[in-house]
Amino acid sequence: MTFYINEKERHASTKLGTLLIDCIDTHRKDWDEIVFLCIGSDRITGDSLGPLIGHQLSKCRLKNSHVYGTLAEPVHALNLNSTIDMVANKHSSALVIAIDASLGSKKHLGFITIGNGSIAPGAGVHKKLPPVGDIFITGIVNITGTFEHFLLQTTRLSTIVSMADSITGGILLAYHEYFGQFGPALLNYKQWKEAHLLNWSTAASTNEP
Repeated sequence: MTFYINEKERHASTKLGTLLIDCIDTHRKDWDEIVFLCIGSDRITGDSLGPLIGHQLSKCRLKNSHVYGTLAEPVHALNLNSTIDMVANKHSSALVIAIDASLGSKKHLGFITIGNGSIAPGAGVHKKLPPVGDIFITGIVNITGTFEHFLLQTTRLSTIVSMADSITGGILLAYHEYFGQFGPALLNYKQWKEAHLLNWSTAASTNEP
């Protein structure tokens, strides 16, 4: 089953985190670590959702988890197969959460989807790539149309950044429930970022001569 969350809703991150917890709880796979596979290209705005989320998650340094697909090292059509093979060999007992941008209907524009099962990266632009993931999270960044590549290229950056913040926030909430690394007040990426910037500036001022 696929669940839809309106990213513009006030508590979108909380809803996503709760659903992610449910997906993990109901998944039958025995796992001992989590792999976040964030798919997309940093060269196309609409397709950069995955790498941006990967970039954000990599900054959090989550224990018992691994992030593949960032702005610096994206996972895209050209290296997806090799990355899937690497994850299977290196993290054979991992729960793989696949994250990607997608195209959808006009009524679902700006929605986040989540569910148990794999996704088919590139399906929205008619690319045949292998399905991946035990759990999927996607962000519907634009509508399905005749010129899908053009639609991805003209997607607003603000849409991608806002959606990435919401998705990362939901992931951090779910992560806290399982591993307890973040306090219960840190329910979204913006709060996490602000807290770490505050810690950094405090440390910097303390070290000033």
